[in-house]
Amino acid sequence: MTTAGTYLVVVDDTPECRRALRFAARRARRTGEDVQLLHVLPPPQFVQWGGVQETIAAEQQEAAERLLADAADSARALLGRPVATKILAGKPSEQVLAFVRDHPEVRSLVLAAAPKGRPGPLVEHFAGERAGSLPCLIILVPGGLDEAELDRLT
Repeated sequence: MTTAGTYLVVVDDTPECRRALRFAARRARRTGEDVQLLHVLPPPQFVQWGGVQETIAAEQQEAAERLLADAADSARALLGRPVATKILAGKPSEQVLAFVRDHPEVRSLVLAAAPKGRPGPLVEHFAGERAGSLPCLIILVPGGLDEAELDRLT
């Protein structure tokens, strides 16, 4: 018996993220799979005064929680059920790779490329020379697709 897989979406505040999220949630609804949202906090920068550094870290954590909650609400509306969320800290490409390696239920990493110019750091990282070493599929959503085109493709 096979179990449902999971679409992993890396959440940030870019329009591309919203496209990846829409694609993943609509596709998961159609296939009966799950959606996992992941946000990666940047590594903390050293600040000479510990209290200031703690305040900055707390503010980053709160902002990440709000961002994920909003993304989870959007995904739930499209999927029809709750989605899982996770916040990690560190270099995004390293944390995403570690997450997919540690979670075999992740069958697809869903990223969206910018509509013009460079596609984005995670797309460049995972769709480049490292694409062959991923333990899951990578789905790249073109950034130039509008909602109607995305909906048609899911």
